[in-house]
Amino acid sequence: MQNANVNRNIGYKFIFLSIRRNILPAIFCLFTICLVIFSKNNLAAAKEGLLLWANNVVPSLLPFFIATELLSYTNVVNKLGKLLNPIMRPIFNVPGIGSYALLMGIISGYPTGAKIVVNLKEQGLCTEEEAERMLAFTNNSGPLFILGTVGISLFGNSTIGFLLLFTHILACISVGILFRFWKGKNNSSLKSFSTSNSKKEEVNFSNLGDILGRSILSSIKTVVMIGGFVVLFSVILSILKSSNVITILGNLLTPFLSMLGISDLRFSTSLISGILELTNGLTQISLIACKEISINIILSAFLLGFGGFSVLLQVYSIIAKSNLSIKSYFVGKLLHGVLAAFYTFLLITYFPIFNFNL
Repeated sequence: MQNANVNRNIGYKFIFLSIRRNILPAIFCLFTICLVIFSKNNLAAAKEGLLLWANNVVPSLLPFFIATELLSYTNVVNKLGKLLNPIMRPIFNVPGIGSYALLMGIISGYPTGAKIVVNLKEQGLCTEEEAERMLAFTNNSGPLFILGTVGISLFGNSTIGFLLLFTHILACISVGILFRFWKGKNNSSLKSFSTSNSKKEEVNFSNLGDILGRSILSSIKTVVMIGGFVVLFSVILSILKSSNVITILGNLLTPFLSMLGISDLRFSTSLISGILELTNGLTQISLIACKEISINIILSAFLLGFGGFSVLLQVYSIIAKSNLSIKSYFVGKLLHGVLAAFYTFLLITYFPIFNFNL
Protein backbone atom coordinates (compact mmCIF):
# COMPACT_ATOMS: atom_id res chain seq x y z
CA MET A 1 0.00 0.00 0.00
CA GLN A 2 2.81 2.38 0.95
CA ASN A 3 4.67 1.56 -2.28
CA ALA A 4 1.52 2.32 -4.28
CA ASN A 5 1.23 5.76 -2.65
CA VAL A 6 4.90 6.46 -3.35
CA ASN A 7 4.50 5.42 -7.00
CA ARG A 8 1.36 7.59 -7.30
CA ASN A 9 3.21 10.62 -5.89
CA ILE A 10 6.10 10.04 -8.27
CA GLY A 11 3.60 9.83 -11.15
CA TYR A 12 1.93 13.11 -10.14
CA LYS A 13 5.32 14.78 -9.85
CA PHE A 14 6.35 13.52 -13.29
CA ILE A 15 3.09 14.80 -14.86
CA PHE A 16 3.54 18.20 -13.19
CA LEU A 17 7.13 18.50 -14.40
CA SER A 18 6.09 17.41 -17.89
CA ILE A 19 3.34 20.07 -18.04
CA ARG A 20 5.69 22.72 -16.71
CA ARG A 21 8.34 21.79 -19.25
CA ASN A 22 5.96 21.82 -22.21
CA ILE A 23 3.56 24.66 -21.36
CA LEU A 24 5.62 27.42 -23.00
CA PRO A 25 6.23 25.45 -26.25
CA ALA A 26 2.48 24.69 -26.32
CA ILE A 27 1.60 28.38 -25.88
CA PHE A 28 4.03 29.43 -28.61
CA CYS A 29 2.62 26.81 -30.99
CA LEU A 30 -0.93 27.96 -30.25
CA PHE A 31 0.11 31.57 -30.81
CA THR A 32 1.62 30.69 -34.21
CA ILE A 33 -1.56 28.84 -35.24
CA CYS A 34 -3.71 31.80 -34.18
CA LEU A 35 -1.51 34.13 -36.24
CA VAL A 36 -2.56 32.14 -39.31
CA ILE A 37 -6.24 31.70 -38.38
CA PHE A 38 -6.82 35.37 -37.56
CA SER A 39 -4.24 36.73 -40.03
CA LYS A 40 -6.45 39.54 -41.40
CA ASN A 41 -7.18 41.09 -37.99
CA ASN A 42 -3.63 40.44 -36.80
CA LEU A 43 -2.16 42.32 -39.74
CA ALA A 44 -4.26 45.38 -38.96
CA ALA A 45 -3.37 45.12 -35.25
CA ALA A 46 0.35 44.88 -36.03
CA LYS A 47 0.14 47.99 -38.23
CA GLU A 48 -1.67 49.88 -35.46
CA GLY A 49 1.00 48.77 -32.98
CA LEU A 50 3.78 49.99 -35.26
CA LEU A 51 2.05 53.35 -35.75
CA LEU A 52 1.55 53.70 -31.99
CA TRP A 53 5.24 52.97 -31.42
CA ALA A 54 6.48 55.30 -34.17
CA ASN A 55 4.14 58.20 -33.35
CA ASN A 56 4.14 58.05 -29.54
CA VAL A 57 6.82 55.81 -28.01
CA VAL A 58 9.84 56.84 -30.08
CA PRO A 59 9.37 60.64 -29.84
CA SER A 60 8.58 60.56 -26.12
CA LEU A 61 11.10 57.98 -24.87
CA LEU A 62 14.15 58.01 -27.14
CA PRO A 63 15.35 61.53 -26.13
CA PHE A 64 14.97 60.65 -22.44
CA PHE A 65 16.86 57.37 -22.85
CA ILE A 66 19.73 59.19 -24.57
CA ALA A 67 19.74 61.90 -21.88
CA THR A 68 19.81 59.40 -19.01
CA GLU A 69 22.61 57.44 -20.69
CA LEU A 70 24.69 60.60 -21.10
CA LEU A 71 24.04 61.69 -17.51
CA SER A 72 25.27 58.31 -16.27
CA TYR A 73 28.73 59.23 -17.66
CA THR A 74 28.88 62.38 -15.51
CA ASN A 75 29.15 63.07 -11.78
CA VAL A 76 25.68 64.68 -11.69
CA VAL A 77 24.07 61.44 -10.54
CA ASN A 78 26.55 61.02 -7.69
CA LYS A 79 26.10 64.60 -6.53
CA LEU A 80 22.32 64.24 -6.60
CA GLY A 81 22.61 61.03 -4.58
CA LYS A 82 24.83 62.63 -1.98
CA LEU A 83 22.51 65.63 -1.70
CA LEU A 84 19.28 63.63 -1.31
CA ASN A 85 20.58 60.68 0.70
CA PRO A 86 19.27 62.22 4.00
CA ILE A 87 15.77 62.17 2.44
CA MET A 88 15.74 58.94 0.43
CA ARG A 89 17.33 56.72 3.09
CA PRO A 90 14.88 57.34 5.98
CA ILE A 91 11.76 57.48 3.77
CA PHE A 92 12.39 54.75 1.18
CA ASN A 93 15.38 52.88 2.65
CA VAL A 94 17.34 53.36 -0.58
CA PRO A 95 20.44 55.51 -1.28
CA GLY A 96 19.99 59.12 -2.32
CA ILE A 97 20.95 58.17 -5.87
CA GLY A 98 17.56 56.47 -6.08
CA SER A 99 16.07 59.96 -6.40
CA TYR A 100 17.51 60.09 -9.93
CA ALA A 101 15.60 56.95 -10.92
CA LEU A 102 12.44 58.24 -9.21
CA LEU A 103 12.51 61.67 -10.85
CA MET A 104 13.36 60.41 -14.34
CA GLY A 105 10.83 57.59 -13.99
CA ILE A 106 8.10 60.11 -13.18
CA ILE A 107 9.14 62.61 -15.87
CA SER A 108 9.70 60.28 -18.82
CA GLY A 109 7.41 57.30 -18.08
CA TYR A 110 7.61 53.53 -18.57
CA PRO A 111 10.14 51.86 -18.62
CA THR A 112 12.78 54.55 -17.98
CA GLY A 113 12.80 54.05 -14.22
CA ALA A 114 13.56 50.35 -14.52
CA LYS A 115 16.37 50.98 -17.01
CA ILE A 116 18.00 53.51 -14.67
CA VAL A 117 17.69 51.18 -11.67
CA VAL A 118 19.47 48.41 -13.60
CA ASN A 119 22.22 50.86 -14.58
CA LEU A 120 22.68 51.92 -10.93
CA LYS A 121 22.89 48.28 -9.86
CA GLU A 122 25.45 47.44 -12.56
CA GLN A 123 27.58 50.45 -11.55
CA GLY A 124 27.61 49.37 -7.91
CA LEU A 125 25.65 52.41 -6.76
CA CYS A 126 23.04 50.31 -4.93
CA THR A 127 22.67 46.78 -3.62
CA GLU A 128 20.39 44.11 -5.06
CA GLU A 129 17.83 44.61 -2.29
CA GLU A 130 17.80 48.37 -2.81
CA ALA A 131 17.43 47.93 -6.57
CA GLU A 132 14.40 45.68 -6.05
CA ARG A 133 12.86 48.25 -3.72
CA MET A 134 13.40 50.97 -6.30
CA LEU A 135 11.91 48.83 -9.07
CA ALA A 136 8.62 48.79 -7.15
CA PHE A 137 8.07 52.56 -7.25
CA THR A 138 10.42 54.31 -9.72
CA ASN A 139 8.88 52.99 -12.96
CA ASN A 140 5.78 55.07 -13.68
CA SER A 141 3.51 56.57 -16.33
CA GLY A 142 4.84 59.91 -17.55
CA PRO A 143 3.03 63.26 -17.22
CA LEU A 144 2.94 63.77 -21.00
CA PHE A 145 1.05 60.50 -21.38
CA ILE A 146 -1.32 61.08 -18.44
CA LEU A 147 -2.06 64.76 -19.15
CA GLY A 148 -1.89 64.71 -22.95
CA THR A 149 -2.98 61.26 -24.10
CA VAL A 150 -5.33 60.24 -21.28
CA GLY A 151 -6.62 63.57 -19.96
CA ILE A 152 -6.97 65.64 -23.14
CA SER A 153 -7.05 63.13 -26.02
CA LEU A 154 -9.10 60.33 -24.43
CA PHE A 155 -11.29 62.08 -21.84
CA GLY A 156 -11.23 65.55 -23.40
CA ASN A 157 -10.68 67.17 -20.01
CA SER A 158 -7.36 68.45 -18.65
CA THR A 159 -8.69 68.44 -15.05
CA ILE A 160 -9.15 64.67 -15.25
CA GLY A 161 -5.56 64.44 -16.46
CA PHE A 162 -4.27 66.46 -13.49
CA LEU A 163 -6.38 64.36 -11.10
CA LEU A 164 -4.93 61.12 -12.49
CA LEU A 165 -1.39 62.51 -12.43
CA PHE A 166 -1.70 63.64 -8.80
CA THR A 167 -3.09 60.32 -7.55
CA HIS A 168 -0.53 58.43 -9.67
CA ILE A 169 2.42 60.22 -8.05
CA LEU A 170 0.84 60.03 -4.58
CA ALA A 171 0.37 56.27 -4.96
CA CYS A 172 3.94 55.93 -6.27
CA ILE A 173 5.34 57.62 -3.14
CA SER A 174 3.06 55.49 -0.93
CA VAL A 175 4.37 52.29 -2.53
CA GLY A 176 7.95 53.47 -2.01
CA ILE A 177 7.30 54.05 1.69
CA LEU A 178 5.67 50.64 2.11
CA PHE A 179 8.50 48.91 0.22
CA ARG A 180 11.14 50.35 2.53
CA PHE A 181 10.59 47.13 4.49
CA TRP A 182 11.17 44.86 1.47
CA LYS A 183 13.66 42.13 2.49
CA GLY A 184 14.26 43.85 5.85
CA LYS A 185 16.98 46.32 6.65
CA ASN A 186 19.88 46.46 4.26
CA ASN A 187 23.21 46.57 6.06
CA SER A 188 25.36 46.13 2.98
CA SER A 189 28.11 48.68 2.76
CA LEU A 190 28.45 50.61 -0.49
CA LYS A 191 31.28 52.66 -1.88
CA SER A 192 31.26 56.34 -1.19
CA PHE A 193 29.47 58.52 -3.73
CA SER A 194 32.74 60.09 -4.77
CA THR A 195 34.22 56.81 -5.95
CA SER A 196 31.26 54.52 -6.67
CA ASN A 197 31.00 55.61 -10.28
CA SER A 198 34.52 54.38 -11.05
CA LYS A 199 33.12 51.43 -13.00
CA LYS A 200 31.93 53.77 -15.74
CA GLU A 201 34.03 56.07 -17.88
CA GLU A 202 33.43 59.78 -17.30
CA VAL A 203 32.63 61.96 -20.30
CA ASN A 204 35.00 64.69 -21.53
CA PHE A 205 35.65 66.43 -24.83
CA SER A 206 38.13 63.80 -25.98
CA ASN A 207 35.68 60.87 -25.68
CA LEU A 208 32.41 62.77 -26.26
CA GLY A 209 31.85 61.33 -29.74
CA ASP A 210 32.38 57.74 -28.59
CA ILE A 211 30.13 58.09 -25.53
CA LEU A 212 27.43 59.88 -27.52
CA GLY A 213 27.44 57.07 -30.07
CA ARG A 214 27.27 54.39 -27.38
CA SER A 215 24.42 56.21 -25.62
CA ILE A 216 22.42 56.51 -28.83
CA LEU A 217 22.94 52.85 -29.78
CA SER A 218 21.98 51.65 -26.29
CA SER A 219 18.86 53.85 -26.31
CA ILE A 220 17.80 52.73 -29.79
CA LYS A 221 18.19 49.10 -28.76
CA THR A 222 15.85 49.65 -25.80
CA VAL A 223 13.30 51.58 -27.85
CA VAL A 224 13.26 48.88 -30.57
CA MET A 225 12.71 46.25 -27.87
CA ILE A 226 9.76 48.27 -26.55
CA GLY A 227 8.39 48.51 -30.09
CA GLY A 228 8.50 44.74 -30.38
CA PHE A 229 6.43 44.39 -27.21
CA VAL A 230 3.91 46.99 -28.41
CA VAL A 231 3.37 45.12 -31.70
CA LEU A 232 3.32 41.71 -29.99
CA PHE A 233 0.67 42.70 -27.46
CA SER A 234 -1.39 44.47 -30.12
CA VAL A 235 -1.53 41.17 -32.00
CA ILE A 236 -2.21 39.16 -28.82
CA LEU A 237 -5.16 41.44 -27.99
CA SER A 238 -6.44 41.06 -31.55
CA ILE A 239 -6.32 37.26 -31.23
CA LEU A 240 -8.05 37.29 -27.83
CA LYS A 241 -10.81 39.56 -29.16
CA SER A 242 -11.30 37.57 -32.37
CA SER A 243 -11.52 34.32 -30.41
CA ASN A 244 -13.92 35.88 -27.83
CA VAL A 245 -11.51 35.06 -25.01
CA ILE A 246 -11.70 38.68 -23.78
CA THR A 247 -15.50 38.43 -23.59
CA ILE A 248 -15.33 35.15 -21.68
CA LEU A 249 -12.82 36.58 -19.20
CA GLY A 250 -15.00 39.70 -18.90
CA ASN A 251 -17.99 37.57 -17.94
CA LEU A 252 -15.89 35.89 -15.25
CA LEU A 253 -14.68 39.25 -13.91
CA THR A 254 -18.08 40.99 -13.90
CA PRO A 255 -19.37 39.37 -10.65
CA PHE A 256 -16.29 40.65 -8.79
CA LEU A 257 -16.66 44.16 -10.20
CA SER A 258 -20.36 44.06 -9.33
CA MET A 259 -19.33 43.97 -5.67
CA LEU A 260 -17.80 47.42 -6.31
CA GLY A 261 -20.94 48.66 -8.05
CA ILE A 262 -19.61 48.11 -11.58
CA SER A 263 -21.94 45.75 -13.44
CA ASP A 264 -21.43 46.80 -17.08
CA LEU A 265 -19.65 44.05 -19.06
CA ARG A 266 -17.87 46.69 -21.15
CA PHE A 267 -15.87 47.78 -18.11
CA SER A 268 -14.81 44.18 -17.43
CA THR A 269 -13.59 43.53 -20.97
CA SER A 270 -11.87 46.93 -21.16
CA LEU A 271 -10.15 46.35 -17.81
CA ILE A 272 -8.83 42.99 -18.99
CA SER A 273 -7.56 44.59 -22.20
CA GLY A 274 -5.81 47.26 -20.12
CA ILE A 275 -4.28 44.70 -17.79
CA LEU A 276 -2.70 43.14 -20.87
CA GLU A 277 -1.83 46.36 -22.75
CA LEU A 278 -2.22 49.76 -21.10
CA THR A 279 -3.03 52.13 -23.97
CA ASN A 280 -5.61 49.84 -25.55
CA GLY A 281 -7.47 49.38 -22.27
CA LEU A 282 -7.45 53.10 -21.44
CA THR A 283 -8.84 53.91 -24.89
CA GLN A 284 -11.68 51.42 -24.48
CA ILE A 285 -12.55 52.64 -20.97
CA SER A 286 -12.64 56.29 -22.06
CA LEU A 287 -15.09 55.45 -24.86
CA ILE A 288 -17.66 53.81 -22.56
CA ALA A 289 -20.62 56.19 -22.28
CA CYS A 290 -21.63 56.32 -18.63
CA LYS A 291 -23.40 58.92 -16.48
CA GLU A 292 -21.11 57.97 -13.59
CA ILE A 293 -17.88 58.82 -15.40
CA SER A 294 -16.06 58.49 -12.07
CA ILE A 295 -16.03 54.72 -12.76
CA ASN A 296 -14.11 55.34 -16.00
CA ILE A 297 -11.64 57.62 -14.18
CA ILE A 298 -11.06 55.27 -11.22
CA LEU A 299 -10.44 52.25 -13.48
CA SER A 300 -8.07 54.38 -15.58
CA ALA A 301 -6.18 55.30 -12.40
CA PHE A 302 -5.75 51.60 -11.61
CA LEU A 303 -4.48 50.77 -15.09
CA LEU A 304 -2.03 53.71 -15.11
CA GLY A 305 -0.62 52.51 -11.78
CA PHE A 306 -0.38 48.85 -12.74
CA GLY A 307 0.97 49.49 -16.24
CA GLY A 308 -0.15 46.20 -17.78
CA PHE A 309 1.65 42.96 -18.61
CA SER A 310 3.15 44.52 -21.73
CA VAL A 311 5.14 46.96 -19.58
CA LEU A 312 5.86 44.24 -17.02
CA LEU A 313 7.50 42.08 -19.69
CA GLN A 314 9.43 45.09 -20.97
CA VAL A 315 10.82 45.55 -17.47
CA TYR A 316 11.47 41.80 -17.19
CA SER A 317 13.56 41.90 -20.36
CA ILE A 318 15.51 44.93 -19.07
CA ILE A 319 16.37 43.30 -15.70
CA ALA A 320 16.93 39.81 -17.14
CA LYS A 321 20.75 39.97 -16.94
CA SER A 322 20.94 41.83 -13.62
CA ASN A 323 19.80 38.97 -11.30
CA LEU A 324 16.99 41.20 -9.98
CA SER A 325 13.66 39.59 -9.13
CA ILE A 326 10.54 40.70 -11.01
CA LYS A 327 8.45 39.85 -7.93
CA SER A 328 8.99 43.20 -6.20
CA TYR A 329 8.07 45.05 -9.38
CA PHE A 330 4.86 43.06 -9.91
CA VAL A 331 3.69 43.42 -6.29
CA GLY A 332 4.63 47.10 -6.26
CA LYS A 333 2.76 47.92 -9.48
CA LEU A 334 -0.32 45.98 -8.39
CA LEU A 335 -0.30 47.91 -5.11
CA HIS A 336 0.34 51.14 -7.05
CA GLY A 337 -2.78 50.54 -9.15
CA VAL A 338 -4.97 49.77 -6.14
CA LEU A 339 -3.77 52.82 -4.20
CA ALA A 340 -4.12 55.15 -7.21
CA ALA A 341 -7.70 53.97 -7.73
CA PHE A 342 -8.44 54.41 -4.00
CA TYR A 343 -6.97 57.93 -3.87
CA THR A 344 -8.90 58.87 -7.02
CA PHE A 345 -12.12 57.57 -5.45
CA LEU A 346 -11.50 59.64 -2.30
CA LEU A 347 -10.85 62.85 -4.25
CA ILE A 348 -13.91 62.38 -6.47
CA THR A 349 -16.09 61.60 -3.45
CA TYR A 350 -15.00 64.38 -1.10
CA PHE A 351 -13.94 67.16 -3.51
CA PRO A 352 -16.81 68.33 -5.78
CA ILE A 353 -14.37 69.92 -8.24
CA PHE A 354 -13.25 66.40 -9.28
CA ASN A 355 -16.77 64.94 -9.56
CA PHE A 356 -17.67 64.76 -13.25
CA ASN A 357 -20.76 62.51 -12.88
CA LEU A 358 -23.84 63.67 -14.81
